[in-house]
Amino acid sequence: MNSRPTKAKVVILCGGMGTRLREETEFRPKPLVEIGGKPILWHIMKIYSHYGFNDFVLCLGYKGQMIKDYFLNYRVMNSDFTLRLDAPEQPCFHNTHGQEDWTITFAETGAEAMTGARVKRIEKYIDTDFFLLTYGDGVADLDVSALWQFHLEHGKIGTVTGVRPKSRFGELSVLDGRVRQFSEKPQTKEGFISGGFFIFGRGFFNYLRDDDRCVLEAEPLEGLVQDGQLMSYIHPGFWHCMDTYRDHVALNEMWKQDCSWKVWKD
Repeated sequence: MNSRPTKAKVVILCGGMGTRLREETEFRPKPLVEIGGKPILWHIMKIYSHYGFNDFVLCLGYKGQMIKDYFLNYRVMNSDFTLRLDAPEQPCFHNTHGQEDWTITFAETGAEAMTGARVKRIEKYIDTDFFLLTYGDGVADLDVSALWQFHLEHGKIGTVTGVRPKSRFGELSVLDGRVRQFSEKPQTKEGFISGGFFIFGRGFFNYLRDDDRCVLEAEPLEGLVQDGQLMSYIHPGFWHCMDTYRDHVALNEMWKQDCSWKVWKD
C-alpha cells in the first residue's frame, strides 16, 4: 500500500475565466498569471513533480491556446540555443536548465463548462486506478506523498485536502477523518475549507455528468459525502489561492521574501 503508480495522472483545472482577477485574466488565462516570472500553473506542477508526479492532464477552456503555446515554446524560452536560418535543422540547445520531466496532455473541455464537466471529459485519459486533481490557481507546502499514502490507506473513493486559511471557500465538516458535509462558500467563520488537492478513484467518474452545468463542488462531491466516500486530509501548513488581484500581489511578495510553497530545489 505504500507504492505510487508511476503514471498516476495529475488533472489540473485550467479552463475558468477568472473574473475576479480581471486585471490579469482579460489578457491571459488565470493559470498563466505569473508569480516571480513564472505562471502559477508552473508552480503547481513543480509541487507535484517534486513528489514524483510528472504526468499531467490540463483541462483547458478560456484562452486555452495560450497555455498550449506556453508549453510548446517552453524549451526555447528557457534555454540558450543556436539557430541557423539557412538550414532546416532544429535549434541546437546549449543547456537543459528549466527542462522538466513532464508529460502533458492538453484537453479542450469547453469554453463554458463548469468544473465537474471538465473532469468528466478527461475520463478517457485516466488509465490508472487513481488520479490526482487540483485547481490551476492554488499553491501549498503540501506533502503530496503523505496525501497519496493517506488516500491509499482509507480505501474510500475520494480525498480532499482540508486547510484553514483566513478566507472561506468550500467548508468541510469532518468527523474521524470522514467528511460529513461539504458546503460551497459558506458564511461561517469556523472549520476547515477545501483547499483542492484531491485524489479520486476511477469510481468518481460515476458521480460526474458530461453536461456543462455539472459543478464538481456541488452534486458530485455532495454525492460522495452522502455515500460516505469522501475523506479529508488535513493540511495545517501554508495554502493560498490566487482569487483576486490582491492575492496576485501578495503571492508575488511571498515569492520574494519567504516562499513557503517552494518545496523543490532549483
